[in-house]
Amino acid sequence: MDTEQQNRTLDTTLNPTLNPGLPLPTVQTGWLRWLPGLLMLKNYQRAWFRQDLFAGLVLVSMLVPVGIAYAEASGVPGIYGLYATIVPLLAYALFGPSRILVLGPDSALAALILSVVLPLSGGDPMKALTLASMMAVVAGLVCIVAGLVKLGFITELLSKPIRYGYMNGIAFTVLISQMPKLFGVSIDSEGPLQDIWHLGQAVFTGQFNVYSLAVGGGTLAIIQLFKRFEKVPVILFAVVLATLAVQFLDLDGQGVKVLGQLPQGLPSFALPWLSGVDLATVVLGGCAAALVAFADTSVLSRTYAARTRVYVDPNQEMVGLGVANLAAGFFQGFPISSSSSRTPVAEAAGSKTQVTGIIGALGVAALLLLAPNLMEYLPNSALAAVVIAAALGLFEFADLRRIFRIQQWEFWLSLTCFAGVAIFGAVPGICIAVVLAVIEFLWDGWRPHYAVLGRADGVRGYHDVTRYPHARRVPGLLLFRWDAPLFFANAELFQQRVLQSIGEAPDRIRRVVVTAEPVTSVDVTSADMLRELADILHQSGIELHFAEMKDPVKDKLVRFELMDQLGEAIFHPTVGAAVDDYLRDHQVDWIP
Repeated sequence: MDTEQQNRTLDTTLNPTLNPGLPLPTVQTGWLRWLPGLLMLKNYQRAWFRQDLFAGLVLVSMLVPVGIAYAEASGVPGIYGLYATIVPLLAYALFGPSRILVLGPDSALAALILSVVLPLSGGDPMKALTLASMMAVVAGLVCIVAGLVKLGFITELLSKPIRYGYMNGIAFTVLISQMPKLFGVSIDSEGPLQDIWHLGQAVFTGQFNVYSLAVGGGTLAIIQLFKRFEKVPVILFAVVLATLAVQFLDLDGQGVKVLGQLPQGLPSFALPWLSGVDLATVVLGGCAAALVAFADTSVLSRTYAARTRVYVDPNQEMVGLGVANLAAGFFQGFPISSSSSRTPVAEAAGSKTQVTGIIGALGVAALLLLAPNLMEYLPNSALAAVVIAAALGLFEFADLRRIFRIQQWEFWLSLTCFAGVAIFGAVPGICIAVVLAVIEFLWDGWRPHYAVLGRADGVRGYHDVTRYPHARRVPGLLLFRWDAPLFFANAELFQQRVLQSIGEAPDRIRRVVVTAEPVTSVDVTSADMLRELADILHQSGIELHFAEMKDPVKDKLVRFELMDQLGEAIFHPTVGAAVDDYLRDHQVDWIP
């Protein structure tokens, strides 16, 4: 493919004006880049509306039961799950860059929200709502600020095994938190492990409601059996059957707890504030919610961006998610995220743009205004089944088996993160995950690989003598490669390894050449170490040189006032040039 064809292919892929299969232009300029929803409306085509309308109505069938279920799982009354669905969908339609993403209450956040509001609310549902709304405001502000300062990359700091461990821990916590509702058992939550013990005692002694278990278990079975049919509103079908069973078989009279009547009306503006509560816990929980929400949203957004071949700015995605959370917090909602279950439903139903989300939000609002009593007999065990089904989808086992096979220490790192969430809770769990991620990053740079290089016959260049035992070393020259940035944690080790390699050399070393191509950075500590190393080697009659050092690293050495001592002459453009200069300077007769 020639250059012109490549450019045309790239333009067609990224610019939907050249590709009729894509709905919208991706180029955003000026203030409109912060309001991609207006740009979408500006370019909206009438032919799309029929598909957006149908997809939006199909979406309503999932938004209602899921919103209520996740609200209950988060420790707030079910009606506020619908409020946390309506407002964020409208906000994201204006500020969100993805044209297909569906936002709302999420199972991954339920355990995190519950872990904050449950101990601080003292069982007061309205206090729990205010605390959850405060978390949403914190999460929204964190996401907006991070997006504006272009920190959309921060979620990449968590490695895949750590993300698996955290999400498995969250899924386990959500699963355990919903089991008492499924069995119709009332227990005081004291953490997943204690909850398992109390639930086991209740089940073993027969202190559970058989009818509640039958309704919830049947609902879960239907969802799991038919979930592969994405175009079928399985959750709505299962919940409707459970509601009809309770109503016509009078199961509420047999101890099956139901949702009851919902208040009629729409969410209103309310400033979430409670005095006398542990604000540090609320703020930390909000920050954790922001990290989890954006991690989920960024992955889902990138997935659908690749599928539709439309670029999505991760920083704008963070702003859109932040505005949606902020709106939820100020309109009687709680932290929200993107949905990996509702988004595929919208896509399968033919959604073209975020008008689908707008129609979905308006549909939920119409239901609250016109027919709130439709959900009066909705059983709590069925709602628990909806949440449990979502939690089961969060577990990741297959890829963990692969990780165990190829890198066992990362597998155990994942299990450690899982145990942290399961034992200490969601908020401490994410702190553990972040700490483990930092330790993992530092470990790779703290004890990096290094090599002494030689010339192997039949192979171009200079290579590790441990991999090529017959490689020829240049007499009196040590070619030393360090496969990591130089920074405070490994500076002393670098010096030790250089001196050790000199001592292990087969002949007397007259010059050390550090092949610095892998060294991407230095800091003040490592620069001072290089100054000290140069003095130590000079006292022993050994020269210190560098080859293939990157210009930005050399610029740092200039800034750290090291170049005046070392001099420009000791830097060589390539390893081959460094070897040639050594052979010439010391008149060594050696054939490369």
